[in-house]
Parts: sequence; C-alpha cells; structure tokens
Amino acid sequence: MTLRELSDGDELEQALLVRAAEAFTTRDGRTVLRVRLGDASGALTAVVREPADEDVAVLAADAVVWVRARYERHERYGPQLVLEQWRPAADGEFERAALERDEPGPARSAEQMERDLRALLESIGDADLRALLEEVFGATTETWARFREAPAAKHYHQAYRHGLLEHTLTVAEGVSALAGVFPAIDRDLAVTGALLHDLGKLDAYSAAEPAIEMTEAGRLQGEIVLGSTRVRAAIERRPQFPPQRAQALLHIILSHHGTLAHGSPVVPVTREATLVHMVDNLGGRLGSFDRLERALPPGERWSSWDKALGAGAWFPGAS
Repeated sequence: MTLRELSDGDELEQALLVRAAEAFTTRDGRTVLRVRLGDASGALTAVVREPADEDVAVLAADAVVWVRARYERHERYGPQLVLEQWRPAADGEFERAALERDEPGPARSAEQMERDLRALLESIGDADLRALLEEVFGATTETWARFREAPAAKHYHQAYRHGLLEHTLTVAEGVSALAGVFPAIDRDLAVTGALLHDLGKLDAYSAAEPAIEMTEAGRLQGEIVLGSTRVRAAIERRPQFPPQRAQALLHIILSHHGTLAHGSPVVPVTREATLVHMVDNLGGRLGSFDRLERALPPGERWSSWDKALGAGAWFPGAS
C-alpha cells in the first residue's frame, strides 16, 4: 500500500525513504525529531519525542528505514504517521526506485529563466547598477554558475534545483511590473535590489545531495548578512560607484525580511526596500502553496497545518 492510499487508522509495516530529518528543542526544553517519510506516491511527517542518538542516526536524511506505524489525521496537523517501531531496512526489503519520485522543479525551464533574467538586466538603464549586476550575473562568472543551480530554501519554498533563480526572477519581475504602478519608485534601484536580495543563499545553503542543508556560515551569520557582504564587496571593487546609491541598495538587501523578528537587522524605510520586501514575501508564501498542493492526498482539499502559512491551505479545485 502506498502512502497516498492510506485511510485514517490504517496500520502499515514497510520500508520508507527518509526525505528530511530535523531535530529541534521545544519551549519546555524537550528534544524532538521531525522526519518526512516517503515513497513514490508522496511523503508524511512523523515525530519522535526525546530521540536517542541511535534514533537520530537511523532516521537520517536519505536513509531507508523499515517502520511499523499508524496513519492518522490529526485535528490540527493533518495527515501524519505515528511511529511505533523503526530500524534500518535490510537488503532485499526494498527497491529504492519504488520509494523515490521525480523531484519538483520550476514551471519554466532553466534556459527560459536565464533568457528572461538577461532581458531584465538589459532593461536596467543606470550604468552603475547594470555594471554591478553584470559582475554577479555575467554568463561566464563563477557566481552565476552557482546561482543558476541553487535552491531557494531548505524546505518552505522552491527547495529544489534552480529554485533560487526561479524565486529571484519572479520577485524581480513583480517588482518591475509594480514599479510602473507607483511612479515615485526608482525602478532600476528596486529591480537591482530584487535581483540581489537573496544572493547570500549561495553561502548560507549547501545544495549537495541528498538534502539541502544550512552551511556553518549560514548558521553563524545568516543569509542576509552573507548577501550584504557579497554585494558590499562588489561595490567596493568599483571606486566610482555612487555612495548614496550603495547605501540604498544595501538597505534593500538588509531589510528584505521586513521585521527584526524575521531576521532583518533593519526594517524597510525606503519605497524601494518596502516594495522588494512585499513582493519577496508574496513570492515565498505562494511558493508554499505549490509545495503543499504537491503533497495533497487524493480527494483532499485541505492540506495539513503548515508553519509557513500558520494554517492549512485550501485547494477547492483538487480532486
């Protein structure tokens, strides 16, 4: 029986692939291990409370485990597995191909997104900003080669190959379109900020298989600081770059999460920074709907409760 065929209360005993595993500490100080277990039909979340070291080792990302579990629909968290027993799956107990499925990806091809991004670069009239963007996104640069392949996040949105390019391009295109609606916006500055706002993710995340993980630099400094450091260094290599322009551009990057609580060291205090933050936030939230819809069980219209949205998502057209 595949995971998508389960009904509330069903028991299962079979091999599953650990798609992701994350240990965290609850407010009352307890350790919890959250894992995503999947087969070719989809994946479900399971929680191990107070895991031992051997549990963390067995339930590691990309491992195949033999589990005894019960499927249930939690009132708040939706479909999940309640684990009763687990161990490493033995040779002969599974076929890995039967547990894997095609990974999600962008709606546009990487080639099309690159063409669209380069068209956007061509539309920047400010010579200083355009030269700066060319240093980052030039077709032969090492930064572009990495940027083109990188994911946009570890889990919540566009957590797949080319995801960073997709997210960045979507935000920049949205900013470009809205800049024409609000005439006081400096369109070239806002689009440049949108194109560079997540550059720090190149240093904050490792896209090495089998799973996207935060790097040591990402944990210690955060993607915003890493991104502003990259952009500041590029600006400093251009002695003639206007200082006030540099301040405005760096402010967009440093404030794009919108609030101190969400990791920005400052809040947006310019029109351009406010626009980039709003469109970036919209892109991330809509990306979460895509992720939830892919995992939706057959016949369901409501997803499980999602941390990014603070609720379950409704898909009225689902069948």
